Amino acid sequence: MFEIPIGVSARHIHVSPEHIEALFGEGYRLKELKPLSQPGQFAAEETVAVVGPKGRFDKVRILGPARGSTQLEISRSDAFALGVDAPVRLSGNVEGTPGIRIVGPKGEVTIDRGVIVAARHIHLHPDDAARMNVKDKQVVSVKTEGERGITFANVVCRVSDQFALDMHIDTDEANAGGIKNGDKGILVVSE
Repeated sequence: MFEIPIGVSARHIHVSPEHIEALFGEGYRLKELKPLSQPGQFAAEETVAVVGPKGRFDKVRILGPARGSTQLEISRSDAFALGVDAPVRLSGNVEGTPGIRIVGPKGEVTIDRGVIVAARHIHLHPDDAARMNVKDKQVVSVKTEGERGITFANVVCRVSDQFALDMHIDTDEANAGGIKNGDKGILVVSE
C-alpha cells in the first residue's frame, strides 16, 4: 500500500515573461509569497483579474516562476462562472482551448488559448515511481478514506527528477471528497 499526499489546487495562472511585463510593467519580476510542494515552484505575491464572457474573478494568484506560455487553470465550476468551455487537460497542453482576458495593475492581455481544467495527476520522483512500480504517463486510481471517501480514476502519473511526491486535484474534486491539503490517498494500480 502506497500513500500519496494530496494537494488541492485552487484556481491559478502561470504567466509568460512577456505577459508579466504587459500586466505589471517593463522589467517586472515576480515576488515569492511562499514555496509550493514542487521544488522551485512558488505562489507569487502578485494576483490578476481574469475576465470571461459571463464572469470575472479578481485576485487570481500567479504561480512562479514565469512559464513559456500563459495558462489559466480553473475548476469546472469556475469555467461555468466565467462562461468558458475549458477542457480537462494536463498542464501545458493548450491546443484547442479557450482564451481569456487578463487584467493587471499596469495593463491587460487577451490570450487566444490557455484555459484548462487541470487533469488530476501525481508528481513522482523516479525513485517514488520505481518504488510504486508506475511509469510516466501511466493512468492509475487513488482512493481516499473517511466520511466522504472517494476513488479518483484517470489519475496521470508524471515522473521527473524535478518532482516531489504529490497528487494534485482541483477544488471541485476536493470538496466532493471532503479533502484538504495534506490528506493522503492510496495508490490503486490496475493489472
